[in-house]
Amino acid sequence: MSFINAKIDNLPVILCRTGYTGEFGFEIIPRWNDAEQVWDKIALIVKEFDGAICGLGARDLLRTEMGYPLHGHELSLSITPVEAGASWAVGWSKDQFRGKKVLTQQKEQGSKLRLKAILAIERGIPRKDMQVKNLQGEVIGSVTSGTYSPALKKGIGLALINSDVKKDDQVLIDIRGTDSTFKVVSLPFVPSKVR
Repeated sequence: MSFINAKIDNLPVILCRTGYTGEFGFEIIPRWNDAEQVWDKIALIVKEFDGAICGLGARDLLRTEMGYPLHGHELSLSITPVEAGASWAVGWSKDQFRGKKVLTQQKEQGSKLRLKAILAIERGIPRKDMQVKNLQGEVIGSVTSGTYSPALKKGIGLALINSDVKKDDQVLIDIRGTDSTFKVVSLPFVPSKVR
């Protein structure tokens, strides 16, 4: 991530080069009092290029298609970085840090739960906190994020489930009283356009 100081409509902003969606992305940070004017100018430019303004729902869909975690869903005080597949973000070489003993144990011995990607085989859209079951009907975890992917025309999701569940295994999710079958797949669901 990098940033520069810039101007939009002659108002100072900070432009951050970010990639939270798998697409080329920028965050524009104006001064509080300038936010509405900056927004209006951006909306006008988008309209001139036949674009469309989209909101948080679109951002959440795109980040789910990439398998990117969201705080409060895949990242929380109750989900460790090892479980979330974010071991790369841990300062393993530090002498001490909060939780080092547990994280080191999970890294060396494996964690009971792991974040996995799930793709609908049957009709169904997984939603946060829905139970995930094995084919014998035993609860093995829960959905952390789920949505409908227009690109795939299927329900997709991220789920924290037993670590022994492997790619191509099938799992069940109770969607409004009916078990829908999902397959564990690799991420991303949709290839990134960012290189």
